[in-house]
Amino acid sequence: MAETLLEVSGVVKRFGGFTALDGVDFAVRPGERVGLIGPNGSGKSTLVNCIAGTLRNDEGSIRFEGRDICAYAAHRRIRLGLARSFQIPKPFASMSVLDNLCVPLLYAARRRGAHGPIVDEAMHILEQVGLHEKADSMSGGLTQVDMRKLELARAMAAKPKLLISDEAMAGLSASEVDDILTLLLGLKGQGVAVIMIEHVMRAVMKFSERIAVLVAGRKIADGDPPTVVGNPEVIKAYLGE
Repeated sequence: MAETLLEVSGVVKRFGGFTALDGVDFAVRPGERVGLIGPNGSGKSTLVNCIAGTLRNDEGSIRFEGRDICAYAAHRRIRLGLARSFQIPKPFASMSVLDNLCVPLLYAARRRGAHGPIVDEAMHILEQVGLHEKADSMSGGLTQVDMRKLELARAMAAKPKLLISDEAMAGLSASEVDDILTLLLGLKGQGVAVIMIEHVMRAVMKFSERIAVLVAGRKIADGDPPTVVGNPEVIKAYLGE
């Protein structure tokens, strides 16, 4: 079995008397594509925030490349190679598309030993996501789908080993979903592991090599897509009795 890139063991997160995550185990191998799904309020965002360092888990451990990162701040986790994109893109609106990429290239990737002219690296990533012709445009004026592409590009600019994509396709048309899906699938060739959190099940099924399901803060299923979506507990969680 391949080595584990990310290992979440027995993670618990409470908000006052409410337990948002209740002993969650979750793992990702290098280069693996994993879908993380569950009804609204299931704990997906809380889990991702604990992994990324936005929240601190109350119990359990989170290890990245064998290293316990529970005490690491979010920016330190990014420098290790753990990046994320956000559901609501918030680029530096007063900066160009190109300059938005130069920031993570300078502060995250370079600290891990990446080399080469920053502008050239940024343009290469913009070509990958189809935004190279808009490099000099102000990011605040982009369309919704281009905003999502820029958000992914900024995460890619951190040179991640693991990218967490948080609902990058929410509210997009079918063709726009396909555009984002193509970008995420292309990361496999770069050796980047991806956790996709998404409600667009067509995209989840096409993208994922494995799917994990959270319900009420517990993981109820984890396996290959056909098996997971046919699991009676998963069907009950989404459709009721």
